Amino acid sequence: MKRLLTAAIGVPLALAAIFLLPPWAFFVLCAFLFGWVAIEFVGVARGWTPGAPLRALPPMAIAAAAALAAPLPLAEALHRSGTSLPAAYLPIGALLLSSVVAGLVLLGRTPVRESLPAMGIFSFGIPYIALPIAALSHLQRRDPWLVFLLVAIVWLGDSAAYYLGSLFGRHKLAPTVSPNKSWEGAAASLLASAAAAGAWGYFQLGRLEMSLVALGVVVNVAAQLGDLVESMLKRGAGVKDSGNVLPGHGGMFDRADSLLFAAPALWLGLWWLGPQALLP
Repeated sequence: MKRLLTAAIGVPLALAAIFLLPPWAFFVLCAFLFGWVAIEFVGVARGWTPGAPLRALPPMAIAAAAALAAPLPLAEALHRSGTSLPAAYLPIGALLLSSVVAGLVLLGRTPVRESLPAMGIFSFGIPYIALPIAALSHLQRRDPWLVFLLVAIVWLGDSAAYYLGSLFGRHKLAPTVSPNKSWEGAAASLLASAAAAGAWGYFQLGRLEMSLVALGVVVNVAAQLGDLVESMLKRGAGVKDSGNVLPGHGGMFDRADSLLFAAPALWLGLWWLGPQALLP
């Protein structure tokens, strides 16, 4: 009952934010919510590196998201003109991230035995939080209906997995990580997300766009992977829920786990398909 009540309140608020907020306000909202996710992520990861300066991770992730979101209009203009983004961006970003993380762990006086796991937590955690913020910001700026597509793929897939998996699930998907998930639930989730992407294309574009259906499948796989990764992290830390801010859902990290991989997957997938895929 708590799960349904939370959804009944949260879904209308999320849709209002998607369609009514200007891009800068939507970015601020995403930064706040995923900053909360980052704080809960740090709480889960703290057990591995109690002496590391992990409190720096949330502001660093938000700063990285702001840096990724800022040049998006230029990136989109380059893509529309057929020009690829400079190939040096990725290695430069990776070098910058590794250098900043290593310096922070060193100057933060992290115990030597905790230095390697601390660098791993920062190197994974910063893009883990920053990329979905930037992706959501880009999608909402381009067209709020694309964010609606994302949440339809993720939430309908999640609901199908939860309810149909509970009824028909017989074969465990990942018993050591998430014992309640089944292959039957995963298949139902995949079909629901593909149907959501197909319906979105039909009503928005006036046709069944198979490339969007395929992208819906990819985004669903990313969403299910994000859910399993969060379960793996919590199980490794001996934590059941990342928090209790959302009745029936646990913490913000528990609720947003699927979006952490799904939002960047949709963002990059649409970039790869090009603007012609969304033309009526």
